[in-house]
Amino acid sequence: MTFVVQPTLLYGRKYQKGMNWITVTAMIGFHIGAIAALFFVTTGALIAALILYFVGGMLGIGMSYHRLLTHRGYKTYKWIEYFLTICGTLALEGGPIFWVATHRIHHQKSDREGDPHTPREGTWWAHMGWIITGEGLHHDASVLSKYVPDLCRDRFHVWLSNWHWITNVVVGLGLLAFGGIPYVLWGIFFRTTVGLHTTWLVNSATHLWGSRRFMPRDDSTNNWWVALLPFGEGWHNNHHAHPVSARHGLAWYELDLNWLGISTLRMLGLAWDVKVARIAQAVPYEENDRPAGEHEDSPLVLEEDEAVA
Repeated sequence: MTFVVQPTLLYGRKYQKGMNWITVTAMIGFHIGAIAALFFVTTGALIAALILYFVGGMLGIGMSYHRLLTHRGYKTYKWIEYFLTICGTLALEGGPIFWVATHRIHHQKSDREGDPHTPREGTWWAHMGWIITGEGLHHDASVLSKYVPDLCRDRFHVWLSNWHWITNVVVGLGLLAFGGIPYVLWGIFFRTTVGLHTTWLVNSATHLWGSRRFMPRDDSTNNWWVALLPFGEGWHNNHHAHPVSARHGLAWYELDLNWLGISTLRMLGLAWDVKVARIAQAVPYEENDRPAGEHEDSPLVLEEDEAVA
C-alpha cells in the first residue's frame, strides 16, 4: 500500500522567507501604471475604471470569492457562480483556489500563529508584505486542496485558477482598442491597484481600528470608512463573529452593497438558502474552528419568507 503525504501550507511571517520577485515586479509595474494614469485623465477612461472596479470588486471578490465560494453564504446556479468568479479574476488577487484557501486559513487561525496576514506581525505585513514575501501565491491546487476540496473537485475552478490572469489581458486589449492608452492605464493599472489596496485594508485596518459589536477570538473590528471602499467588506467584526452570514452590514446604517447584490439575486430567484445573521445572535465561536468548507448545516439558514432585506 502506498501512502501519499500531502504537503502542509505554512502561512505567517516566520514561515514566509525571502522576497517573491515575480510578485514584487508585478506590484511595482501596476503602481507605476496607476501613477501614470493621473497624467492621462479622460471621462471615458474614468467611467471604464469605475465599471470594472464594480465588476471585479463587488460582483467578483465580495459576492463570489468571499461570500459564495469561501463561506457558502448562499447558493446559486453554477453558471452564475462561474460568471461571478470570472469577474473576481479581474481584481488580480489570484485565482479562486488560492484566494479561498488563504481566506479560510485566515478564519481558522485569525490573529494567531499561522494567520497569513495578521497585524500582530506588523501593519505593513498584514497590508501588503505577506503578498510579496515567500511562495504563498505559487502553491498549486494539490497543496491547497486540503483547504478547498470543494473547489479542487471542480474542473472549471481549477482551470480558472491556473489561467486567472487571462481576463485582464483580454479586457486590457479591448480597452486599448476602444480608447487607447488612457483607458488601459485607468481601467487596468489604476483600477486594479486601488482595488488591491482596498482588499488589503480589510486585512490590516479592520484588525487595528474600529468598533467591536461582538467579541470573537481575534482583533476584528467594524470600520465604516473601509466598508465604503470594498462594497461592505469593512464590517469585519460582524463577519468574523458570523462568518457564513451573507450579510455583513447587520444594522440598517451599515451600508453593504455586496449584500444588496446578493439580495437582488435572491429576489430574481437566482439565489437561495441565504444565510443571514442578526445582531441579537450570540457569537458562534465554533464557526471559526470548524474545518474549511464545512458550513452546510449552519444555524443561520433562513427560509425565503424570513430573510431580511
